[in-house]
Amino acid sequence: MRDTLPYFLGIDVSTTATKALLIDASGQVAAVAATEYPFETPRPLWSEQHPRLWWDGAQQSIRAALAQAGIDPAQVGGVGLTGQMHGLVLLDEAGEVLRPAILWNDQRTQAQCDEIHRRIGRERFIQITGNVALTGFTAPKILWVKENEPEVYAQAAHILLPKDYVRYKLTGEFGMDKADAAGTVLMDLKARGWSEEVLTALEIPRAWMPPLYEGPQITGRLTPQAAAVTGLKPGTPVMAGGGDQAAQAVGVGAVTEGIVALTLGTSGVVFATANGAFIEPEGRLHAFCHSVPGKWHLMGVMLSAAGSLRWYRDTFAPAVGFDELLAPASEIAPGADGLLFLPYLTGERTPHPDPLARGAFVGLTVRHTLPHLTRAVLEGVAFGLRDSFELMKSSGLGEIRQVRVSGGGAKSPFWRQILADVFGCELVTVNTTEGAAYGAALLAAVGAGTYESVEAACRSVIQVTGSTAPHAEQVGAYEALYPLYRGLYPALTPTFHALRGEDDSHPRSP
Repeated sequence: MRDTLPYFLGIDVSTTATKALLIDASGQVAAVAATEYPFETPRPLWSEQHPRLWWDGAQQSIRAALAQAGIDPAQVGGVGLTGQMHGLVLLDEAGEVLRPAILWNDQRTQAQCDEIHRRIGRERFIQITGNVALTGFTAPKILWVKENEPEVYAQAAHILLPKDYVRYKLTGEFGMDKADAAGTVLMDLKARGWSEEVLTALEIPRAWMPPLYEGPQITGRLTPQAAAVTGLKPGTPVMAGGGDQAAQAVGVGAVTEGIVALTLGTSGVVFATANGAFIEPEGRLHAFCHSVPGKWHLMGVMLSAAGSLRWYRDTFAPAVGFDELLAPASEIAPGADGLLFLPYLTGERTPHPDPLARGAFVGLTVRHTLPHLTRAVLEGVAFGLRDSFELMKSSGLGEIRQVRVSGGGAKSPFWRQILADVFGCELVTVNTTEGAAYGAALLAAVGAGTYESVEAACRSVIQVTGSTAPHAEQVGAYEALYPLYRGLYPALTPTFHALRGEDDSHPRSP
């Protein structure tokens, strides 16, 4: 009977809320609950959050999900964890939090990034970790605390990421999955373990770093104390899980080479699974371990994807719905009659890690109307996302056969068609829409033995619900336009940097 089958819990510790999602053994969502909380910006460039918010949110959301599903807690066969990446959680020897966590969107550490490259060498650092040192990552945050808060640093004994603090509260165990750990830039990416060379060069004690696990592995079991406050059963296994992007990819089935996940939200993320540790030589793509055991991934991040369309609508047609805004743009030919849009409204990350990059319409004439501008915005975002695809291809990744698209922007059939035409490959939608929390729950189901592998789990529960094939004629039109788009950033960069304004001291989301 259904009510005797196991359920699996995915917990997503995001920047704004902790979500708890229950699925049954067939992958059907049984309950979803979320508890919201704020983050603080005590100074310009800073972004912090106290870990107790995540643990309080987890307790509330787990209890709410169990009540919503109406199941016996003994039926929960495992818990998977996911959440915001890169945040620094420092604990003392007793496991007490030493200071608020420094989050992924904190921008205070540029000097420490430069110091990391100085100590190790930029090229060597890329070859070890798969990435350049960026302000969002964990390693420069550790150096910042050492240099600016020595009294805190002197008490440190454990380094965790946000979801792993919740793991510690659930199990009493320190642990971290390899996908999220790769985002600390303290790992040897190819060896899938902590890098002794990087830790030694940065003078970070190896003893501070927790054991590493593959995504479905059991990292501990629920303590009686955690069971009492969450409503779960003592001894329930807690699996490693993954950082939010890796778990999101599991949630849409992007777990084999050739299938790429595209998240078209406020920001845009292009995520490609790889069977080897492909590293972009200049570090323009992020290279991390995957939540799938023995696999890696490449990731490109665009800061203003659907966010560009929202800004455009709110600024030029605030009373118009998105469907109404986009409909007349579909009557405009590809290329919007010689109009291009550069979507760097909040700076950029891939392929140009430049906080001073700016947006622009280029080619405006009196013949251009609102529908022309609308189409140019949609095409500009598509071109910007294609930049990540091109970098992935040049890094040695195999053929991209299919793009699995999700997020608010993916709801538009017109925009999906533009994306398929610009990329020159099929775009599909799938039946799962709960993202990272769903992926974490699937990883728990794999770890509990319900599925023999992550790939098998995805084949079983994730189905394609729609397909958009590229149109050959429009593919050709965009092939001619794409080099023109690519030329805009280098041509306009001196102007962007000369126009630096007061707002450039504020942090930006990646």
